[in-house]
Amino acid sequence: MQTFDAHPFDPPAGVETLRREVRDFIAREAPKSDAAGRANCWAVCDADFSKAMGRAGYVGMTWPVEYGGHARHPLHRYVVLEELLAAGAPVGMHWIADRQSGPLLLRYGTEEQRRVHLPGIAAGETYVCIGMSEPGAGSDLASIRTQGVRDGDGWRISGQKVWTTNAHNAQLMIALVRTVEGSQRNEGLTQFLIPLDTPGVTVRPIIDLVGGHDFNEVFLDNVHVPDTARVGAEGNGWKQVTAELSLERSGPERYLSSYAALVELIRFAGPEPEPVLAVLIGRLTAELWTLRQMSQSTAAKLAAGEDPALEAAIVKDLGNSFEQELPRAIQAALDGADDLSAATDLTRVLALLLQVSPSFSLRGGTREILRGIIARGLGLR
Repeated sequence: MQTFDAHPFDPPAGVETLRREVRDFIAREAPKSDAAGRANCWAVCDADFSKAMGRAGYVGMTWPVEYGGHARHPLHRYVVLEELLAAGAPVGMHWIADRQSGPLLLRYGTEEQRRVHLPGIAAGETYVCIGMSEPGAGSDLASIRTQGVRDGDGWRISGQKVWTTNAHNAQLMIALVRTVEGSQRNEGLTQFLIPLDTPGVTVRPIIDLVGGHDFNEVFLDNVHVPDTARVGAEGNGWKQVTAELSLERSGPERYLSSYAALVELIRFAGPEPEPVLAVLIGRLTAELWTLRQMSQSTAAKLAAGEDPALEAAIVKDLGNSFEQELPRAIQAALDGADDLSAATDLTRVLALLLQVSPSFSLRGGTREILRGIIARGLGLR
């Protein structure tokens, strides 16, 4: 039976220098914001900041130099991401392209696809969205119905994608498409790189409860793409997507989305906190540190070229639970407090997170899907 396989997080030398460099960069380049603006910051988009990150060499860090990358160690990249998220920097514009799309093209794309798209991503100027979820399928990707049909030297693609993060800002979508008529579940799936200005593509916003616009639905109406838009081998989409999801599920964003609220709670509590707040801060910090060790272990396994699908699913499930429970626990601890007039930033970030955190367990796979993966990996089903 497989268990959570702990790998040592052992990046090359220079980590402390790198942390100082990133902190100086954030202080210099990141726009000023309150605590609410720093929460869930990997969904906060700022094109100017993304371009500044590209100029500083913080996008495409691990990619080969010939594609605009910087050939850095994967664990150096993890350290940079951790610093950015802990500071609440607005990294949403380039986040998916850097985290998933670039590595996917490096592994499965053609040389032409790499040379055309990767330099723009590494510069913080080209943004990509992921066309996976669909109405009626959601996180059950094997149930998708978007169809791709051969048309001469290209393909005609029709269908609908939903919960497509950042599609309204992205230039490209990597879409998972069923290309074998009558195929079932995870068979007959192929990925395509679709420019979002292609005729037949319509992007419509999905506005969340707090008026935010992160998600979209994307309609593909008889969209024609050349065969050169195909990513990887025809029918290999499922294997490619599952590798991509390990990158999506295991990073520091899975335990730092609500971190701004913990920082504000510590500020509000002061050096001599009330006992109930002291206990809560201690518990949350211990859970955060444990999740950090698990996430770093999964990153180390990825860096070693191994497949951490089980570990990534565990990190995401536990991380989402932590991120959702944190604002509720703080709210409960503050209930009945005599005076919250000095806690303006804390109350604002709590108000935001209490409304948006229910969605945290949807992105990257619902809790039910993840627990099915975990149960299978542990030999329980």
